[in-house]
Amino acid sequence: MLTDEYVKRVYAQVEARDPDQSEFLQAVQEVFESIEPVFAKHPEYEAAGVLQRFVEPERLVKFRVAWADDNGDVQVNRGYRVQFNSAIGPYKGGLRFHPTVTESVIKFLGFEQILKNSLTGLPMGGGKGGSDFDPKGRSDAEVMRFCQAFMTELQRHIGQFTDVPAGDINVGAREVGYLFGQYKRLRNEFAGVLTGKGLEFGGSLARTEATGYGLCYYTQEALRVLRDDSFEGKTVVVSGSGNVAIFAIEKATQLGAKVVTCSDSNGYVYDPNGIDLDVVKDIKLNKRGRIREYADRVDGAEYHEGCREVWTVPCDIALPCATQNEIDGESAQKLVDNGCTVVCEGANMPSTPQAIEVYQKNHVLYGPAKAANAGGVAVSGLEMSQNSYRLSWSFEKVDEELKGIMKNIVAESLDAAKEYGHDGDLMFGANVAGFTKVANAMVAQGIF
Repeated sequence: MLTDEYVKRVYAQVEARDPDQSEFLQAVQEVFESIEPVFAKHPEYEAAGVLQRFVEPERLVKFRVAWADDNGDVQVNRGYRVQFNSAIGPYKGGLRFHPTVTESVIKFLGFEQILKNSLTGLPMGGGKGGSDFDPKGRSDAEVMRFCQAFMTELQRHIGQFTDVPAGDINVGAREVGYLFGQYKRLRNEFAGVLTGKGLEFGGSLARTEATGYGLCYYTQEALRVLRDDSFEGKTVVVSGSGNVAIFAIEKATQLGAKVVTCSDSNGYVYDPNGIDLDVVKDIKLNKRGRIREYADRVDGAEYHEGCREVWTVPCDIALPCATQNEIDGESAQKLVDNGCTVVCEGANMPSTPQAIEVYQKNHVLYGPAKAANAGGVAVSGLEMSQNSYRLSWSFEKVDEELKGIMKNIVAESLDAAKEYGHDGDLMFGANVAGFTKVANAMVAQGIF
């Protein structure tokens, strides 16, 4: 519940303007509940109208994407790019290709990205984009034609000093390559305008692994500081089977845990002996298949229909790495009842408000997405630096930088939480630490 009159008034304005944007309203309310105490300490924020400006994108572009499928039939999708806040740097955030993409989804992701980018300590503002196009079942040629049509419009609005997109759900190395090729063709320039590029044309080592690895570095540091504990000997449940999940499984295993699940939109696999990552990589990265194939290839593994049911598997640590709102209050309670004491988020906003309430009531160590999954955009920022210098850093150097950034996010979150009397609350601290940096920059730059 909101109590500060200024914060309540601004939220009411957001709700009145965008009553049908449920994902965006959910993200805004969660942040507002944390940052209320900040305004008593910083009255200059209200005087400068920081909060009203903070929740309204600087720019939102919506466009038609027309392309031809392999049969020569014309297909039409919707494309989006929200340029939410540039107070501390150029807009930065991924592109998502998925049927569930709407203006509300893009705005919630862009809003969260402001805080996530701020927490990395790198000079990046918040943005996000995507389309309701579904690449699943499409040929490489169809995906290429779609990406070329999408970039033909998007290129008008982006640039290495303006807005630097990256990948997100269903936008991986293949899609980024096609997008970059079209940008270069249209603009006749080789610029660091996209991150997540191939190593041969300006990409960074460790970028593919960054979100999953970063999630585990964050979790390991939070465990160390708050519980004097680690991944060693823990049973871990992971949802998803894309890049984030795959490399979270890899790093958690390297840190001594046993990961027993992964999933896709149809269901999940349970392997009591620990997930065989080579099999998952072959199914998902090479064959673009369904996770049910895992149970056919690995002795002792079980496949279960229904992706939400993954949260019924007993574990010590849960790492949701699939999509938004995948853990509701009921699922969160099942996790707690089955012994889970740590939830750190690899996906964007995977826990509903009811789930977060369950975590807090049961003293679960909870790492919110905007902090825990910031590793991907952190290494994207490092890729931008390498592009500017025309250099390529070693995997070890990038990985060490990533580890330092994730440790620093934990420290900054806990410092901010302590300053406002919320010791140990990583969600509160992440929201406050991310917001105050951006708010100070907004005040310093005047009203625009």
